[in-house]
Amino acid sequence: MANFFPRWTNWIPLKLVICGIIAVCGLTAATWYYATPKYTKIGYEPIQPVPFPHDIHVSQLGMDCRYCHSFVEMAAQSNVPNTQTCMNCHTQVQKDNPKLEPVRASWKTGNPVEWVWIYRTVDYVYYNHAAHVNRGISCFSCHGSVNHMSTVYLAKPHSMAWCLDCHRHPENFLRPDDQVFNLDWKPDDVKPAQFVAKYGQPHDAGEDFSKKQKLSQAEIGRTLKEHWNINPPTNCQGCHR
Repeated sequence: MANFFPRWTNWIPLKLVICGIIAVCGLTAATWYYATPKYTKIGYEPIQPVPFPHDIHVSQLGMDCRYCHSFVEMAAQSNVPNTQTCMNCHTQVQKDNPKLEPVRASWKTGNPVEWVWIYRTVDYVYYNHAAHVNRGISCFSCHGSVNHMSTVYLAKPHSMAWCLDCHRHPENFLRPDDQVFNLDWKPDDVKPAQFVAKYGQPHDAGEDFSKKQKLSQAEIGRTLKEHWNINPPTNCQGCHR
């Protein structure tokens, strides 16, 4: 019987197997790099010129985030504390601690402390801190439990997909405006009757929220989203201006 296929077709199965192996290896390598902390930099914890334990200052001493990051409610970009802010306390507290020598040197010379930025939005992305914190997005949503970190590290990926997840479903992250800087807040802390009296409830709610024992994050978020008329952009122009 005649051979209908040319001789070179005998190599097709082997070539398909080789191509499959290369494709699988490529996809595995891409996933390993782009979908892991190596790419997102989660866990990045640089050494700062002065060790600043947020857990002591915030959780133990009760300092508000806005004391050091004073522009966060008013400006597009937040700020790190200047030397004056540090020395308001440290002219009296721990004033001889050798770890604070860079702060004292800055105070004497006028040169700023060279803090290492952990979160830095790239130039081609527009992000406004004030717009977020004034509409119920907590520091916790973007920076994690900073109030319990002895050394601050990068806790969230800040990728485009991560941002879009919030923009598409803001109700999963919104909280009352007076709890934005309370990083330990949880939905169970909300008193339903007081919450409804201040913010109302969604027009399509099937029950009276004020009569409930507890409100879920979804119920709180839906209420605040409607109350503040929040409709985050999900198109390219929203962040790439």
